Amino acid sequence: MTLIPPADNRTHTNGNVEITPGKSEGEARSETPLRPSSGSGEAADGPGWKNGRVSTLPSPPRLTGWKHIYSGKVRDLYVPENGPDSYLLVLASNRVSAFDHVLEPPIPGKGALLTALSNWWFSRIDLPNHLVVGTDEGAESVPEVPEDVRDRAMLTRRLEMYPVECVVRGALTGSGFAEYERTGAVCGIELPAGIEDGDLLDAPVYTPAYKAPLGEHDENISYEKSVELVGEQVAAALRDASLRIFTAARDLAAERGVILADTKFEFGRDPRTGELVLADEVLTSDSSRYWDASVYFDAEKSRGERLASFDKQIVRDWLAAHWDKQGEPPALPDEIVSRTYDRYRELHARLTGAA
Repeated sequence: MTLIPPADNRTHTNGNVEITPGKSEGEARSETPLRPSSGSGEAADGPGWKNGRVSTLPSPPRLTGWKHIYSGKVRDLYVPENGPDSYLLVLASNRVSAFDHVLEPPIPGKGALLTALSNWWFSRIDLPNHLVVGTDEGAESVPEVPEDVRDRAMLTRRLEMYPVECVVRGALTGSGFAEYERTGAVCGIELPAGIEDGDLLDAPVYTPAYKAPLGEHDENISYEKSVELVGEQVAAALRDASLRIFTAARDLAAERGVILADTKFEFGRDPRTGELVLADEVLTSDSSRYWDASVYFDAEKSRGERLASFDKQIVRDWLAAHWDKQGEPPALPDEIVSRTYDRYRELHARLTGAA
């Protein structure tokens, strides 16, 4: 996969996927339509997310000119109060979740870091995306994004989202490794014998999941099942785009001393043009598993140290050691909050070159 010179803020329309390694931070902003992206959001004042055990969330901020329609575990979704309904504002909160609970306190600055990293990747992926830029027809009628949330807000075009979570694995760990241990395969893909937890694969594998309705758990599926869900042409396009993006991103990350072990992408259909569009957050530490290459290849390190990821694993580990998963989880100590933020910040700095 070739790299291209620093990208501008255009939404690209060709079918090739290329990523530029530039370091600029001033990208176009926007984020994904979440589950109710095709138009059926929940009531603005309702609790928002009821999957698993989470039933209540903090009240979302009121934004001038915007109507809140939905809250997920870590994002809040808005539409213009009086403008066209073809636009969505997605606000990345500082909330952190684990074991189907939204935890307290939040991680200050987390939403801004994830938004910045998504924008950085979006500007480097030569594939149509959902970000709204100034040249979008009708964008002039969209309300201003309030200054106090601008660093964690993404303005997007509303898409018809496909019910397939496009997971790509460059290494085998987590639920993928557990499935491999049981069956010798992942999502129907037979893999060689003798793979150990955390091993890098000779070539990345595409292992889709079905995005279940709210209140149900997503389900790993075979590629053939994804064809049944969205049709052969769309399923192939999802697979091919996911593998191309992953390969290019993995190579860029490797240049920065980081291993992209696995990630998930979400795509939708642009109702205006019919084209495949990359949506949601992309290649962040919440949607991807990254490892420090220098630690991973250090034979003196334990497996746990080698596979320490740039995400909220610190939170999960602390919670597992201090909570029996009964009742409400305890508040996170200040040290855990600080260490988690530092881990997010380190990945952003390593990839983008930002201080």
